[in-house]
Amino acid sequence: MKPFAIDRTNGLCAALFIAFGAFFAAQSLGLEIGTAFRMGPGYFPLALAVVLILLGVVILVQAVRFESEPIGHIAWRGMLFILPAPIFFGLTVRGLGFIPSIFLTALIASFASARMKPLTALMLSAGLTLFAFLVFSYALGLPFQRFGPWLPM
Repeated sequence: MKPFAIDRTNGLCAALFIAFGAFFAAQSLGLEIGTAFRMGPGYFPLALAVVLILLGVVILVQAVRFESEPIGHIAWRGMLFILPAPIFFGLTVRGLGFIPSIFLTALIASFASARMKPLTALMLSAGLTLFAFLVFSYALGLPFQRFGPWLPM
């Protein structure tokens, strides 16, 4: 009989999923849950927490049954550019406005890849900005300030 062994990578991932799920489930119990037809403010967070716990259990079962590859190289460049991009957008959208904030956010995030060239990043940012402007302004009709008070216009 094979001795009991657990894959450390998947075991750690499962433990994190289960711990976060349990934490958010406990926090959502402080809110009114309601029923499936009349959902309270705690219903959806509790449902997501249960799904997170179930995913953690599935990963834990896989960690016991199979051994996976070890954790490899951490993409520090990606984290350095991708994680601050939405924070930048949130901090600047009121001051710069929607269009410049989307453009600069896309520009920051595009440099997460070492293969991204500056001209390609500018074209990608411009295309994404145009797409977001058309979707949010015309298709959805959302009332947002296109250019903010920080820009002299």
